[in-house]
Amino acid sequence: MTALWSRRSFLRATGGLVPAAAVVRAGGLEAVEVASRSVTGRTPEDVAKDEFYWREVQLAFKLDRTLINLNNGFTAPCPRVVLESEFRYLELINMLPVHYQAMVARNCETIRRRMAAEFGCEPEELALTRGASEALQIVQNGIDLEPGDEVLTTEQDYPRMLTTWDQRMRRQRIKVSRIQFPVPTTQDDLYQRFESSITPRTKVMHFCHVTNLTGQLFPVARLSRLARSKGIVTIVDGAHALGMCPVKLRELECDAYGVSLHKWLLAPIGNGCLYVRREMIPRFWPLQAAPEQQDNDIRKFESIGTHPWGVRAALGEALAFHQAVGGERKAARLRYLTLRWANALKKHSRIKILSNLGEPAEIWAVAAVAIGGIDVRDLARYLMDKYRIISVPLVGGAPPNQVFDYQALRISPNIYTTLEEIDTFVTAMEDALENGVPSSEYGTGGAAAAS
Repeated sequence: MTALWSRRSFLRATGGLVPAAAVVRAGGLEAVEVASRSVTGRTPEDVAKDEFYWREVQLAFKLDRTLINLNNGFTAPCPRVVLESEFRYLELINMLPVHYQAMVARNCETIRRRMAAEFGCEPEELALTRGASEALQIVQNGIDLEPGDEVLTTEQDYPRMLTTWDQRMRRQRIKVSRIQFPVPTTQDDLYQRFESSITPRTKVMHFCHVTNLTGQLFPVARLSRLARSKGIVTIVDGAHALGMCPVKLRELECDAYGVSLHKWLLAPIGNGCLYVRREMIPRFWPLQAAPEQQDNDIRKFESIGTHPWGVRAALGEALAFHQAVGGERKAARLRYLTLRWANALKKHSRIKILSNLGEPAEIWAVAAVAIGGIDVRDLARYLMDKYRIISVPLVGGAPPNQVFDYQALRISPNIYTTLEEIDTFVTAMEDALENGVPSSEYGTGGAAAAS
């Protein structure tokens, strides 16, 4: 039987025989570090089931537990230590902005180095941005394209990124081709769809690492190698990957990779990063003008005028918290929580899960589920009204003769989510399955349907 982490183990880890509260502050970074030291040597999958350990992690957040937040794919609460850090830096800068703003900006070079070391690239390949949209728009708008050049992307990429390519299409008469694919699908299928869609005019391949809709995982390294063999630039949307699942940027072999750090790295809202392979930095223009001498400098992509440096500096504590928990343990816990509800619901014939649950499962914290005969907008409203569960209804549609068409709820727990909250979601879904939900203008609500 797997041994749970006990209070005695906690005290041994701290080297003392006094109450834990006297050793470290409850809910602080130190408590998480001590808890993580106590599980050293155990596999991430084993630790994922250790509720005593994850209780220490949960205490690191200040939350509204009157609601069950299963929409962490939007943005996530910061741990207490991160929020306190943000307040501290904002207050410091506010005391004398002309002095402290520049000082904090210089010190943020430390964060660049630490982020690069954690996520597998060189510091001179990592720009700090305000989010994935900014990071990706830098390279989307920064790559030189001629009229008739083709960008190959998918119908299920993030709407803002699709809008960016559409604007370039309107302004510069490039061609944007969107690949359709069913959900869920396989990495082999995605690879083949891209491979068969490449034309002599294809100059850019833009795709997600993990989609924001159903958590579909893409074969990033394989697609990047395919693109490079044909002289095609690869731009990857990593908003829902870095911080959620194991990522080493150089190993992905892509040319550019944009991230929202206020999602799964739990940084303050307004933090992101852009990885650009060193050899490719001169190929991309910055979003805002930078001097010519910065053509080869990753910092040219950070030229946006006055920065919110207090928000950025707090990224250091977010990274420290991520490292205290451990990226592998965090990924295993997120997968454990998702599989807990997905495996409980998939036995019902009217339940459809639009994310890969195979062995090994290709999901972590983002997955999608639907109940046949119930409109997902009605279902989302029902979960909120009766169970106070926050979820996201997805309604996808496709032009005629194309295969992409679905309705589903996106469910995305986080490491502060409790098993009780996951089980409440299962109960709520089974309630809707058996008894239906109130109807609305969207559909019948499935009020008369039961499995």
